[in-house]
Amino acid sequence: MIGPTPLLDFFKRGEVARDVRLVAAQGALAPRAYEQLAILVLLVEDPDREIREVAEQTLSRIPHDVLAAFLGRADVPLDIREFFGDRGVFPDEIPPMSVETEAPLIGPGPGEEIGDEDEDRETAMQRVARMGFADRLKAAVRGSREMRALLIRDPNKMIAAAVLSSPKLSDPEVEGFARMASISEEILRIIASNRAWTKSYNVILGLTKNPKTPLAMTLNFMSRLSSRDLQMLSVDRNVPEPLRVAARKRVVTNTSGKS
Repeated sequence: MIGPTPLLDFFKRGEVARDVRLVAAQGALAPRAYEQLAILVLLVEDPDREIREVAEQTLSRIPHDVLAAFLGRADVPLDIREFFGDRGVFPDEIPPMSVETEAPLIGPGPGEEIGDEDEDRETAMQRVARMGFADRLKAAVRGSREMRALLIRDPNKMIAAAVLSSPKLSDPEVEGFARMASISEEILRIIASNRAWTKSYNVILGLTKNPKTPLAMTLNFMSRLSSRDLQMLSVDRNVPEPLRVAARKRVVTNTSGKS
């Protein structure tokens, strides 16, 4: 199943600097397979000639059988299939979904990960502090858990959003991010807009109690809270007053309905 694509969304909106587009054209950002491929498809039409050429070269290096197998996935969008169909590459018969197909189709291998997944916070902080923009962007996608915890709060919104594109991102991490008042409203909005993540009760609870989550979203999520959590929300001074008032009204309504 194709996961969230925050990094791809920045490319679609044209909000990516040339040096980062060039890195992406080389396949070096290495997000999930679909996101990597969709970014390359966008970059073959980039206004910059060098970026177009590099993206073309990267696409040409993807083994035909690997590409055809990926295109055969049931969740690959039609526009991607049509793009490659125009180039004479057609999908295989629909293959079974597998974890392996989430890996980048081309680019860095397992030995080129940035940081050990179990590295401590101090080590991660030291490494991130020495990184420029492009390296922080790579670390957001391919770095360790501690790096993701740091970079989700990066002042550059593209780097913070790129953390949510990491194929290494776990559900408990997303639940933790949903509770963090130190990250931007835009990141919380991305999490709140993702149906896969908002299937989790802990994500919904974290977002609803987070004072930075857009009010319209928290009012909508409130209806999914348990009676106990709704009661606690109704007296929580850390959330906006309109949400607290709405929770109080719902508690009264629920209580009245039971009497």
